[in-house]
Amino acid sequence: MDDGFVPAELLEHLTRSTRLSDREARRVVLDVLAYFSEGAEEFVARRHAELKAEGQTNAVIFDRIARELGERRFPGPALSQRQIRRLIYG
Repeated sequence: MDDGFVPAELLEHLTRSTRLSDREARRVVLDVLAYFSEGAEEFVARRHAELKAEGQTNAVIFDRIARELGERRFPGPALSQRQIRRLIYG
Protein backbone atom coordinates (compact mmCIF):
# COMPACT_ATOMS: atom_id res chain seq x y z
CA MET A 1 0.00 0.00 0.00
CA ASP A 2 3.02 2.25 -0.03
CA ASP A 3 2.14 3.22 -3.62
CA GLY A 4 -0.85 5.25 -2.39
CA PHE A 5 -3.40 2.52 -3.12
CA VAL A 6 -6.37 2.43 -0.77
CA PRO A 7 -8.99 -0.32 -1.21
CA ALA A 8 -12.29 1.10 -2.49
CA GLU A 9 -14.19 -1.00 0.06
CA LEU A 10 -12.34 0.69 2.90
CA LEU A 11 -12.99 4.15 1.48
CA GLU A 12 -16.68 3.34 1.05
CA HIS A 13 -16.87 2.11 4.64
CA LEU A 14 -15.22 5.25 6.01
CA THR A 15 -17.37 7.64 4.00
CA ARG A 16 -20.52 5.75 5.09
CA SER A 17 -19.57 5.56 8.76
CA THR A 18 -18.07 9.06 9.15
CA ARG A 19 -18.57 12.52 7.75
CA LEU A 20 -15.38 12.25 5.73
CA SER A 21 -15.39 12.85 1.99
CA ASP A 22 -13.70 10.32 -0.30
CA ARG A 23 -10.62 12.52 -0.49
CA GLU A 24 -10.45 13.03 3.28
CA ALA A 25 -10.93 9.31 3.99
CA ARG A 26 -8.14 8.42 1.56
CA ARG A 27 -5.79 10.93 3.19
CA VAL A 28 -6.59 9.59 6.68
CA VAL A 29 -5.96 5.98 5.61
CA LEU A 30 -2.64 6.93 3.99
CA ASP A 31 -1.62 8.88 7.12
CA VAL A 32 -2.43 5.93 9.39
CA LEU A 33 -0.55 3.50 7.14
CA ALA A 34 2.47 5.82 7.10
CA TYR A 35 2.37 6.07 10.89
CA PHE A 36 2.33 2.31 11.35
CA SER A 37 4.93 1.65 8.66
CA GLU A 38 7.58 3.46 10.68
CA GLY A 39 10.30 0.96 11.57
CA ALA A 40 11.82 0.53 15.02
CA GLU A 41 14.93 2.56 14.18
CA GLU A 42 12.90 5.49 12.83
CA PHE A 43 10.53 5.32 15.80
CA VAL A 44 13.41 5.29 18.30
CA ALA A 45 15.16 8.25 16.63
CA ARG A 46 11.93 10.28 16.38
CA ARG A 47 10.83 9.62 19.97
CA HIS A 48 14.31 10.31 21.35
CA ALA A 49 14.37 13.71 19.61
CA GLU A 50 10.83 14.53 20.81
CA LEU A 51 11.49 13.55 24.42
CA LYS A 52 14.90 15.24 24.47
CA ALA A 53 13.21 18.44 23.24
CA GLU A 54 10.88 18.15 26.25
CA GLY A 55 13.93 18.16 28.53
CA GLN A 56 13.84 14.47 29.51
CA THR A 57 17.05 12.69 30.51
CA ASN A 58 18.35 9.74 28.53
CA ALA A 59 17.70 7.31 31.40
CA VAL A 60 14.02 8.28 31.42
CA ILE A 61 13.87 8.40 27.62
CA PHE A 62 15.36 4.92 27.13
CA ASP A 63 12.90 3.36 29.61
CA ARG A 64 9.97 5.13 27.98
CA ILE A 65 11.01 4.17 24.43
CA ALA A 66 11.43 0.52 25.45
CA ARG A 67 7.92 0.55 26.94
CA GLU A 68 6.38 2.37 23.96
CA LEU A 69 7.89 -0.09 21.47
CA GLY A 70 5.89 -2.85 23.14
CA GLU A 71 2.70 -0.79 22.93
CA ARG A 72 2.88 -0.18 19.18
CA ARG A 73 0.12 -1.73 17.08
CA PHE A 74 2.80 -3.43 15.00
CA PRO A 75 5.47 -3.49 17.67
CA GLY A 76 9.10 -3.52 16.82
CA PRO A 77 11.43 -5.97 18.45
CA ALA A 78 11.94 -5.78 22.18
CA LEU A 79 15.05 -3.65 22.67
CA SER A 80 17.21 -3.26 25.74
CA GLN A 81 18.37 0.18 26.89
CA ARG A 82 21.78 -0.61 25.40
CA GLN A 83 20.26 -1.44 22.01
CA ILE A 84 18.20 1.76 22.10
CA ARG A 85 21.32 3.76 22.97
CA ARG A 86 23.18 2.16 20.04
CA LEU A 87 20.36 3.01 17.63
CA ILE A 88 20.60 6.63 18.69
CA TYR A 89 24.34 7.11 19.04
CA GLY A 90 25.72 4.33 16.85
